[in-house]
Amino acid sequence: MMTNGTPKSIAVIGAGVMGEALISALIQSGISASSITICEKRDERAQELIEKYHITHGTLAETVPRADALLLVVKPQDMSGVLAEIKSVISSSALVISFVAGKRIEFIASGLGNANPVIRVMPNTPTLVGAGMAAISLGAGVNQEQAKFVRAFLESTGHVVEVAEELQDAVTALSGSGPAYFFAFVESMIAAGIDLGLPAEISSELAIQTMIGSAKLLAESGKSPTTLRENVTSPNGTTAAALATFGNENLSEIVKKAMTSARNRSQELA
Repeated sequence: MMTNGTPKSIAVIGAGVMGEALISALIQSGISASSITICEKRDERAQELIEKYHITHGTLAETVPRADALLLVVKPQDMSGVLAEIKSVISSSALVISFVAGKRIEFIASGLGNANPVIRVMPNTPTLVGAGMAAISLGAGVNQEQAKFVRAFLESTGHVVEVAEELQDAVTALSGSGPAYFFAFVESMIAAGIDLGLPAEISSELAIQTMIGSAKLLAESGKSPTTLRENVTSPNGTTAAALATFGNENLSEIVKKAMTSARNRSQELA
């Protein structure tokens, strides 16, 4: 039962990197650690999180029946098995919050017998450092209290937007997978700096701090990325030469193709 909009008992099913980030988010938002139980098959990992966050550990059969809210943070290929295992023991009033890429609300609700309210979320890994981006979609039967609870704990680690569920695959392609694009670009910058003669350590520091500073400038200046790009680019200068190379290689089309591939894979996981 939710008290003043807050679940009294929360089950986190799956305790990988994102599962841990969500546990941290719950606690940061004011949820008592004693009300959080993880269901994790790896005993060593479970013990690590118990010691770090002072939460509890239990099996699905022990934990799910008393949970007012369940966070599903498992791999897409494991979702059907988890739903089948908890279907007979979950409370019909329990809120189910899915962080599983590609799996639609209809799939989850059907797997549980269609009684539970379901919220679908696509987060990203910067949640780990309080700079996450999450998009939520609300299923039938989700009330304002439940939606407010989910927004509140996600906002404790970043930003939250609400989108129609049919846009979740596009969200996955942009912000869900987006950090990996960023990291790949930084890897390439560091490697190029080394090829141009910079020591590896200095090339890494230059690239990383440049990205941190650029992101901060974009977030805080109030200016569009187009304006900021133009401000750095002097006619016939060094930046213009680099950007011309990107243009010749059709960077925009490469990014679009990559994101389309991610979107399509998300749809295949449904």
